[in-house]
Amino acid sequence: MNRAVSASILSADFLHLEDEVRRLEEANVDMLHFDVMDGCFVPNISFGIPVLQAIRKTTGMFLDVHLMIRDPYAYIEEFVKAGADMITFHLESDSDPLRTLERIHSFGCKAGLALKPATPAGAAQPFMEHLDNLLVMTVEPGFGGQSYLHDMNDKIQKAAEMRGSRPCYVQVDGGINAETVQEAIAAGADLLVAGSYLFRHPDLAEGVNSLRGSREALK
Repeated sequence: MNRAVSASILSADFLHLEDEVRRLEEANVDMLHFDVMDGCFVPNISFGIPVLQAIRKTTGMFLDVHLMIRDPYAYIEEFVKAGADMITFHLESDSDPLRTLERIHSFGCKAGLALKPATPAGAAQPFMEHLDNLLVMTVEPGFGGQSYLHDMNDKIQKAAEMRGSRPCYVQVDGGINAETVQEAIAAGADLLVAGSYLFRHPDLAEGVNSLRGSREALK
């Protein structure tokens, strides 16, 4: 699959969120990444459905939703109706993985599984045929701005091997910048989530291309 960049709005300026979305569009970001946290599954609270709805009204970009919540199954329909194009939830959550994946797909939405650093890639093997995305967390989920966990590279490689020729992203999230992205890509990642690195970059488009390469390079 072609490499793609998903910009995490957790690092955006929320006072000027629509302007931030416009900047990301102009920089040719492939997706917008929504880190939804409930303060239970992870020790932080971020944002939820109203923010997703508001952004859906302002852009036609692909909306990549990452649910770091205790019971994702209960909220799937609401997130789909709010505009999600892909919903990825944690294998470690309380929801039954297969039922949740099937529910996401029943609404015509792409579905993914996320794995915390301590969870081996093999734990996702029974669900691979149902996945459009397999997210390997390269930091502990819950807070932005953390450093990349280099020992996740072997896990990314295993995820890529499990994916094989299936049309499924191997996504990485956490500590991605112009240096660490090279490790992630070499290991097999092709959907790159970045927040702090992109929003702090003096030239957003240049930052995007440093992660993904130019669109011409992908053709």
